[in-house]
Amino acid sequence: MTRRHFAIVWAGVLCLAARAWCADMTLSADADASAHFRGPSDAVAASLPMASPLTEATRSRSLAAQLEPRNNLPDAAVGVAPDTEPAGAPLDVDPPAVSGPGGLSPQANRDLWERIRKGFAMPDLANKRTASSTHWYAGQPDYIARMSGRANLYLYYIVQEIEKRGLPTELALLPFVESAMQPQAISSAHAAGLWQFIPSTGKLYSLEQNLWKDERMGVVESTRAALDYLEKLYGEFGSWQLALAAYNYGESGVEKALAYNRNHHRPLNYESLRLPRETQYYLPKLQAIKNIVTDPQRYGIDLPQIRDEPYFVSVNGSRDIDVATAAQLADMPLDDFRALNPAFNRPLIVGASAPTLLLPADRSDKFTANLAAWQQTGQPLASWTAYRLKSGETLATVAQRVGVTEASLRTANHVPPRYVLRAGSTILVPRDETSVEDVSAEMLDGSMALLPERAGLRKITVRVRRGDTLASIARRWRVTTDEIVAWNDLHSTGLFAGQRLSLTVGAAPGSRKAAPHAAAHSGNPDTTVARAQPVAR
Repeated sequence: MTRRHFAIVWAGVLCLAARAWCADMTLSADADASAHFRGPSDAVAASLPMASPLTEATRSRSLAAQLEPRNNLPDAAVGVAPDTEPAGAPLDVDPPAVSGPGGLSPQANRDLWERIRKGFAMPDLANKRTASSTHWYAGQPDYIARMSGRANLYLYYIVQEIEKRGLPTELALLPFVESAMQPQAISSAHAAGLWQFIPSTGKLYSLEQNLWKDERMGVVESTRAALDYLEKLYGEFGSWQLALAAYNYGESGVEKALAYNRNHHRPLNYESLRLPRETQYYLPKLQAIKNIVTDPQRYGIDLPQIRDEPYFVSVNGSRDIDVATAAQLADMPLDDFRALNPAFNRPLIVGASAPTLLLPADRSDKFTANLAAWQQTGQPLASWTAYRLKSGETLATVAQRVGVTEASLRTANHVPPRYVLRAGSTILVPRDETSVEDVSAEMLDGSMALLPERAGLRKITVRVRRGDTLASIARRWRVTTDEIVAWNDLHSTGLFAGQRLSLTVGAAPGSRKAAPHAAAHSGNPDTTVARAQPVAR
């Protein structure tokens, strides 16, 4: 038996052992692109112990502890159409201009992985953490395949933008670590998108975030912002390893670690710094992905081919259009359309924002033809419009007036249970037959103010403990499982230890405390239990 065959057999034995070990655990694995949109591998690593081929001392520690997640990602928030979505009805729409992100590559039939390998330029990181991370990823071929399948949509564009700037192509692998290549992934620290920007850093790098779209989730804009930020960090620290550590931990954190080593006459390289465990395993995980991409056969991984050519083209619009209608015109499933256009977080794409839609390259002509045919019918493209709540109005009264359920308005406007809207909030409502005007540019700056539906409610954050389920957490905090799902945009009932959940709870009967476990509260009704620590972005 050759060494390679022996390695493959040994990996298979370890994989079976790990599955047996974890058979009684509640896992919340990262989902396929068409399913739960969970992110990233950290979530799995946090709950999946695996044997390690390292020293006996290393074997005594679970790889889960070594690969402590940087982000405990809940299910990603997705703009969902309401249960009673009105039929699409269009206005005249200017013919969209179709343009691709770049011409076809001269090596259009080549595999994109080979192009990535040739652009590797960062020094390799070889240590025990890298070995552990590589072993873990190599033991998850199905997970690698799912991530690679999702990457098929975005990776060509990312590689192209990296090469335009003359950057090392290892950076194209970073979204595998950050979000498992899921642009709709949202962390408990509110980091979002392929590159996991928190709101403040997103704004710093000109990523638009409003009622109508969140460009942190947009493939094109978030990639531009991430590369801008990474270039800035490299310019500041002069090392890609330090720049990536700062991308994970924050610039000030790395600067303090460097200052400490400088004051104690210690080396100033990445491996010598005192960094949080999350950051200590951040670069090893990227190196692990790099190792597998460099030589997948060595690790028994069959990387699916990704063609070295653009997957999508851009379509510029100027009129309101329903997300569902846009997908229909492109003749593609709604979930597939959202996977390319996750920045649009409502059922309506507002023309006043000069939106750019991404479509598969082989669907742009069909979209243009179907759009022209639709225009000739005289139907509007949008079945939604914007409305500003007046004093005394509620979602229930508005829903009754426009002829839909309150639940459908709550879904369309992301209004969670136990909350109401303040007067002046901008919401989506179905258009009536007489409404022909698009949403005005003045409405682009609209906002929604959520208020607890009654006094005494407070928003808290709790950490999932081993063995917890939605039902047990709901009983403990005297809420319903449906409310927990709605508050956290969950698309799966599975939870993992360490996951953070947002809850809105009231005082327990006969007590001023929110629940039996809330004794640590300070008494301030706005206090948050077990507050999540924000990441650097």
